[in-house]
Amino acid sequence: MRLRVEFTTEPFDLDEAPAHALVAREVIEAAGLDAVDVGPFGNTAEGGADRVLTALDALLRESLRAGATRVSLQINVIDGDETGEGGR
Repeated sequence: MRLRVEFTTEPFDLDEAPAHALVAREVIEAAGLDAVDVGPFGNTAEGGADRVLTALDALLRESLRAGATRVSLQINVIDGDETGEGGR
């Protein structure tokens, strides 16, 4: 199963990336996921379910530890179907 995750960490700081955002970026980039896209207002990554879920565990733990007060995320099963319908 392939998953796509979209996530943001808060609080935002438009002048300088906060520590929690930098930690989240490091975790997701080191996780060996496909199609990683990090940006100031949202981040996405795709990969196999085990890798994505393992990365999310680390991302949540480390970004909260680094000062995030909120983490928003959305996970979609894609299995090669970009509609998110899982081939139905």
